[in-house]
Amino acid sequence: MNIPPAMKVTDFSGPGGGAPALERDADRVAVVGLRVFLAVVTSLFFLFTTAYVLRSQIADWQPLSDQWQPLFDQSQLWVNTAFLVLGSLALQWAKVAARRGDAAHTLIGFSLGGLFALAFLGGQLWLWTQMRSWGYGVAGNPANSFFYLLTGLHGLHLLGGVVAWSRTARALWCGRTPPNLPVRIGLCATYWHYLLGLWLFLFALLVSTPETYKAIAAFCGISL
Repeated sequence: MNIPPAMKVTDFSGPGGGAPALERDADRVAVVGLRVFLAVVTSLFFLFTTAYVLRSQIADWQPLSDQWQPLFDQSQLWVNTAFLVLGSLALQWAKVAARRGDAAHTLIGFSLGGLFALAFLGGQLWLWTQMRSWGYGVAGNPANSFFYLLTGLHGLHLLGGVVAWSRTARALWCGRTPPNLPVRIGLCATYWHYLLGLWLFLFALLVSTPETYKAIAAFCGISL
């Protein structure tokens, strides 16, 4: 009995079967999923930025970057930023190495990317502790509240990335190489690059002057 081609069953288990195609489909889904997630995160921070600028136009707002305020000295913020930049560069290095099949440099770069991210989170927590010890708690003034909110949300998103990073890192440290390793590292690198760009934006926003906030509000048509 002849079976029509449309009814023949494909063997996905043997060499040259459908397994690689399924892996490619899963990789594409992961890439699209990350892009959608980043679009949602961008929308979230856009809304909080709008609220930040709007709230800054009320008289009780005390900018944290003014003289005698905690962010007048921005040295710790710059140190934390350096950690995030180095982490992003390390993951980009790992991404390129993985595509070339360079296992040693992939392991080093990927490990450094996560460690620098942890250093950034540690620096942020240290800054929070310092601000609280200086009397700049969450409820001290609206600018304080937004600082903790924005940096906290950013930190949580980076922490989520570290969790995803740790799964691949554990496999590499144990000598296992996932078949889709370049894709995994590429996704981590993209996420780190995005969070670096987001942090640079937040950094600039948090240390801006009242005149800058006023100009942004006027440009957006916000008046109180």
